Amino acid sequence: MRRAKMADAGDRPLVYRHRLATRLWHWLNALIVIVMLMSGLMIFNAHPRLYWGQYGANADRAWLQIGASPTRGMLRIGDRSWDTTGVLGRWKDREGNVQTRAFPWWATIPSRYSLSAARRWHLAFAWLLVAGGLAFLVASLFNRHIRRDLLPRRGELAPGNIWHEIADHARLRLPAGEAARRYNILQKLSYLGVIFGLLPLLVLTGLTMSPGMNAAWPWLLDLFGGRQSARSIHFLCAAAMLLFILVHLVMVVLAGPFNEVRSMVTGWFRLPRERGR
Repeated sequence: MRRAKMADAGDRPLVYRHRLATRLWHWLNALIVIVMLMSGLMIFNAHPRLYWGQYGANADRAWLQIGASPTRGMLRIGDRSWDTTGVLGRWKDREGNVQTRAFPWWATIPSRYSLSAARRWHLAFAWLLVAGGLAFLVASLFNRHIRRDLLPRRGELAPGNIWHEIADHARLRLPAGEAARRYNILQKLSYLGVIFGLLPLLVLTGLTMSPGMNAAWPWLLDLFGGRQSARSIHFLCAAAMLLFILVHLVMVVLAGPFNEVRSMVTGWFRLPRERGR
């Protein structure tokens, strides 16, 4: 962030924006999260219903269900249901055969139905997620990345400033010039929320669904109100992670994909020209 060099772009210098630890963690997480989301959808296919509390049998009332009738696919949330034929619940596989599982083959790992294989994929990459996260936190303590780049500065949390950033993003007025050298408050809050909120919740609720962990750490069941509640929270956190990724990708495209991807590969980012210049 403190190093910069001028290039052929005149008043648009290249600045060193992302350190090596951040770049490695970013790309490692990109692979890990994709595999975990897709293997998680296959695990969900084994029982495509979500419950709260201690309930969880087929006859119990689910707050979310993805299923199929003999002719239609269906998504039900509470008392409302939607026809999802061809997308969820009822779709055609690569051979053109009709399948009645919740998520289609192209969204799952493995693509064929296998609960045991999906669990192996999910658990193996979960360990990579935890190990990578711990390594990133240790590196951030030494290079002060979190304190310097992610913690909000004085005045940034003022409601007026946050609302200003939201309004600018809604009008696609993205930071330019020196303002693009640093994360804005929306980026800081999003990244901190994922690192210290979403990821720990995913890990803890995942552990709560393990019978072995229930025996070793029974307090997890009390913390989340039972295994079925933990499963629901886990699913909602995964959905939030997917939403974060989609918004992140949209912002990368809007901000200039070449410049953004280059900065996450090499560390160097070219400051966008300020409006009116």
